Amino acid sequence: MRAVALRLFSVSALATVWVLLWGRVTIPNIVMGVVVAVAIMVLLPVPPVPVRGRVHPVPLLKLLGLFCWYLVTSSVQLMWLAVKPGPPPKMGVLRVQLSIKSDLVLVLASAITTLLPGSVVLEIDQVRRILYCHVIDVGSAQAVERFHHQAAQVERLLIAAFERDDEWLSAEESA
Repeated sequence: MRAVALRLFSVSALATVWVLLWGRVTIPNIVMGVVVAVAIMVLLPVPPVPVRGRVHPVPLLKLLGLFCWYLVTSSVQLMWLAVKPGPPPKMGVLRVQLSIKSDLVLVLASAITTLLPGSVVLEIDQVRRILYCHVIDVGSAQAVERFHHQAAQVERLLIAAFERDDEWLSAEESA
């Protein structure tokens, strides 16, 4: 049942993207979106991603709220860096060590970090659980500390939402 629901969700998500790309919600666009989505899923199957544990809605909502807050504040900070007089801000690559266990949650962490204005994940070291991030403002210790604080808060909420230690099973235990 879960597999069928996941496939229906995938088809509807791909069809929605198709309709949005065409820019008009019409019956032919919806039908073609479903046809293209089914063709993609049949011709280009994606391997299943092992998902363990449960989703905890309260930390997930906190994560969403924190993400929205960081999105607004980092946008304002980036805007200020763009218009303030003086030399451009100092940029650099910062390393963020994570304690996330799941590859899926690691990808979520990198996506959230990349979506925040002023930072882009350049590389994910999957084995050592390290993100290498290009950050626009590293001109002061306070700016670097602010970035690391943001990354740590996102990591804490991702762990609370998706992979609590008491619910986590390793690959060997879940087999």
